Amino acid sequence: MTYEPIIGLEIHVQLKTKTKMFCSCAAHDQGVPPNTNVCPICLGHPGVLPVPNEVAIRYGVLMGLALNCEIAAHSKFDRKNYFYPDLPKGYQISQFDLPIAIHGSVEIDVPGGEREHVKIGITRAHLEEDAAKSFHTTDGSTCVDFNRGGTPLVEIVTEPDFRSSKEAKIFLNELRLIARYLGVSDADMEKGNLRCDANVSLRRLDEKGDVIGERFNPKTEVKNLNSFRHVERAIEFEIARQTHLWESDTPPLISTTRGWNDTHGRTEKQRSKEEAADYRYFPEPDIPPLALTAIADEMRMKLPELPAARRVRFVSEYNLKPADARQICDDPALADFVEHVFSELDSWLRALPEMEALDENGLTKERDKLANLVSGWLLSKLMGLMAERSIDVRTMKITPENFAEFITLIAGRKINNTTGLTILSAMLDDGDDPSHIMEDKQLGSMDNASELAEIVSRVLEENPAEVLRYQAGEEQLLKLFIGIVMKSTEGTADAAMTKNILLVKLKGE
Repeated sequence: MTYEPIIGLEIHVQLKTKTKMFCSCAAHDQGVPPNTNVCPICLGHPGVLPVPNEVAIRYGVLMGLALNCEIAAHSKFDRKNYFYPDLPKGYQISQFDLPIAIHGSVEIDVPGGEREHVKIGITRAHLEEDAAKSFHTTDGSTCVDFNRGGTPLVEIVTEPDFRSSKEAKIFLNELRLIARYLGVSDADMEKGNLRCDANVSLRRLDEKGDVIGERFNPKTEVKNLNSFRHVERAIEFEIARQTHLWESDTPPLISTTRGWNDTHGRTEKQRSKEEAADYRYFPEPDIPPLALTAIADEMRMKLPELPAARRVRFVSEYNLKPADARQICDDPALADFVEHVFSELDSWLRALPEMEALDENGLTKERDKLANLVSGWLLSKLMGLMAERSIDVRTMKITPENFAEFITLIAGRKINNTTGLTILSAMLDDGDDPSHIMEDKQLGSMDNASELAEIVSRVLEENPAEVLRYQAGEEQLLKLFIGIVMKSTEGTADAAMTKNILLVKLKGE
C-alpha cells in the first residue's frame, strides 16, 4: 500500500513595527528586562480600549499582495477565547471570518524533488496579536514575560498542498525571503520572528495513484516549530509515525495536537485538536470594521520586485547562472550590491573600443565572461574573506564601484588570480581603490615578454634535472615550472604568457 503525505502550514510572521498591535508599547522583547514593555492595554486591564496599529495593517496588506491574495474590501477583528497563562485577557484579538487576505498562491522550485515545481495555495492571511512568552524553570515553576504579548503578527495559512518536508522547508525559506524583501519582518526563526505549525496526515493510494477512501483524514498539528531543521525533522517523523499506524490498522481517528521534542527527535501528544467552535469567536466590540480598499491600492503601488522575479531577471539581464542568481538574491543587500556592480561594468564594457565591432552574440559572450567573474569572485573569494573577518556586505568597506573596477582589472588581465586575492583582501581592510593598491604594492601583471623570458630561462637553468624529465615525457612538470616562475615574480607573471614561453623554451632546449 502507498501512503501520500498531505501537509499544510500555519505560519506566524512577527511584523517589524515600532509599537504593538493595539497599544503604544514598544514592540521589542529582545534584550530588555522582562515585563517592562507593557501597559494596561496589552495586559488586559478592565476598561481599556485597543487601538489598531495602522502600520501593522499596511504591512499585513502588503504581505497579502506579495502572496498574490485577494485583499478584502472590508475586514474586522474578533475575539478568540481561550485560557492560558500567556494570555492575560483570557482571549486573543485575531480575525476569524473576515481576514484581510484570501485565496493566494506562491510557486516554488524543488530541485531533486518528486515535483520540481510546485504551486502552493494560500488559504488566508490575517492579523492578530502575539501571546506572551513562557519560561519553564528547573524547579517545575513557570515564569511569564509579557514583553512579547500584543506584538503584531500576520498568520498565513496554506492549503494542504505540500507532499514532503523538503517542499515545506523550501516554501518557508521563500516566505522568509519575501518578508525581508518587503521590509515587514526580519523573519528570523531563531529569534521567534517566524514560527510555524505543521498539519500532517496521510491518505492511501492504489496502484494507479488514485485516492482510496476519504480525500482528507484526521490531521496532526505539530505546534511551535522554531527552526527550519525542526520543521523538516518533525514532518518526517510524523509521516513515519502515521505510516506505522496505518500499517498497523490503527489509523488516526481524531485530529490531535503534538509538540516537537528535538532532544529525543520525536513529536509528543499534547491534546486533541481544537476546532473553531471551541474558541467561541465573536466580533471584537471595541474595534470598528476595517475599510481596506484604499490601503490596498496604495500598498500595491509600493510592492517591490519580489525574490522569484529578481532571480529570473538576474539570469536574463546579467547572464548569471540560475544557482548563482538564487544565492545572490537570497540576501536583498547582496542583490542590491550586485545590481550596482553590473551597472558599473556595463558602462565599462560599452566604453571599450573593441566592443563596437561585436555583434549581439559577441556582446553576450563578453557579458557571460563578466558574469562568471563577478559570481566567482563574489560568492567564493569575497564571501570567504568576509566570513574570516565576521562581516557581511552591509558592513564591508568595498563599494560596488570599487568591486566593479576590481573585476575590470581581472578581465583586462592587469592582475591575475593570485595578486587579485591580495588586492581584494586589502580592499576589505581599508576600502581603498583596487588600482591604487595594485600600484602601491606593485601587484600588476608582468606582461613584458622579454623580461618574463629572462625569468623563465633562469628557472630552467636552475632546474636542469626537471627539464630533462619533462623532455623525456613527464609533461606534468610544466605546472611545476609555472609555479616556480609565479613564486619568483610574487604572483605577478601572466600565467598564459608564462606557459607559452615555457613551451617554446622547453621544446628548444
